[in-house]
Amino acid sequence: MEPITWFIHKYVMHGFLWSLHKDHHDHSHEGAFEKNDYFFFIFSIPAILLFYFGSRDGLTFPFFLGLGITLYGIAYFFVHDIFIHQRIKILRDTNSPYLLAIRRAHKQHHKHVQKEDGECFGFLFVPIKYFKIYFKNS
Repeated sequence: MEPITWFIHKYVMHGFLWSLHKDHHDHSHEGAFEKNDYFFFIFSIPAILLFYFGSRDGLTFPFFLGLGITLYGIAYFFVHDIFIHQRIKILRDTNSPYLLAIRRAHKQHHKHVQKEDGECFGFLFVPIKYFKIYFKNS
């Protein structure tokens, strides 16, 4: 899922669907929800369809693709929305070099408020330089 997520983030969210992702970078939204949150529904549609078609004749390959998308979405919610952006104020303190590297790379990604010139489009796998910062200190 990570290469697909990287591609979608860089070329779809920072491309033709920037209008939905923009408020996640420039914080131009009001209230608790962002237009960016529509991606939850956009990505859930293929998962639901894969679950449906993959379970009609037993559990076939499409079912497990849908499961992969769903599990990745759950990981995204906990790591991105809760841990990184603190949309629910838990999981603030960590000494985990891995989690700190992910948080740092995401901060670098948000340094760019325009759709161009972005960096660190990955989610669970980020450039090694961010891991080096925290693993040498542990």
